[in-house]
Amino acid sequence: MWWLLILLGITSRCWGAIQRPDYDDTDSPEFLNPSWMASIPDERPLSELTMPGSHNTMALYGGVYAECQTWSLELQLRAGVRFLDVRVRHVEGNLTIHHGVVYQHAHFGDVLKDVRDFLASYPSETVLMRVKEEFSETNNIYGAVVEHVRRYAHWEMLWHSRLVPSMGQARGKLIILQDFSGPDLGMRYASMDIADHWKVPTLQYLEEKWRSVYEHLEAAPEGNKERMFLTYSSGAGIFAFPNTVAQQINPQLYEYLKAKTDPNQRFGIICMDFPAAPLIQTIISFQLKVAVSKPTFEPVLRAILNTH
Repeated sequence: MWWLLILLGITSRCWGAIQRPDYDDTDSPEFLNPSWMASIPDERPLSELTMPGSHNTMALYGGVYAECQTWSLELQLRAGVRFLDVRVRHVEGNLTIHHGVVYQHAHFGDVLKDVRDFLASYPSETVLMRVKEEFSETNNIYGAVVEHVRRYAHWEMLWHSRLVPSMGQARGKLIILQDFSGPDLGMRYASMDIADHWKVPTLQYLEEKWRSVYEHLEAAPEGNKERMFLTYSSGAGIFAFPNTVAQQINPQLYEYLKAKTDPNQRFGIICMDFPAAPLIQTIISFQLKVAVSKPTFEPVLRAILNTH
């Protein structure tokens, strides 16, 4: 059976794109949800939220070995994605977007401009962005990242702290999750509680992959609420392409979340390949709600009676 799934992964693009409730490799989402954070109370820490993310956000090119998404960054943000996984190649101060050896026909400046424009249009939202060097080994991208932020966005747009902000503090902000050395530019990526078991050598390892996702999601609701949880459902290997893994893992993730009867719990960031709009909607429905007490007129009645 596993060899058949590999064959399906190779030829799926030839047969046409797929749009299911859990998996979508079409050009655009089934529906959009650009301002879902507007209803979250300002005092809520981001570490207590559940939010969708995209793995290798800009990996739209390179065939089955490299492609992890099919929606543009603008569409991902408007669909509700709030965690971005951005990989940059550093050459003499220039930052281009790569997935491994594959150039993604984009520049870090393009990413920043899209995020800037999105936050200008939807100031109730925030965007978290992991930034990591890829396909270069300079280990010195800090200065280039700062220069790009100044040139293509606004310095004031950044959250300038290692501390986890509240929703009110984060609105309209880009929070860089710094996966590179240098002075503090934002939060540190390594400060998060992360499950990223991305190596799936063959599809025979899918059960092991799902187990890692399941166990981390199960731990998140009772985990340290002051620490952000990040679970990658994505995976790949030589004989297990990103789209094929997602076609098998995303349905399990979707059914797992749909089966949860208590929406008042925290799962953290769930980072995916080829997520579908209904799956994204299911994820953002898990927000810690403030208990609303029923109105009562008893104190008022007592006060009236005491005056007579």
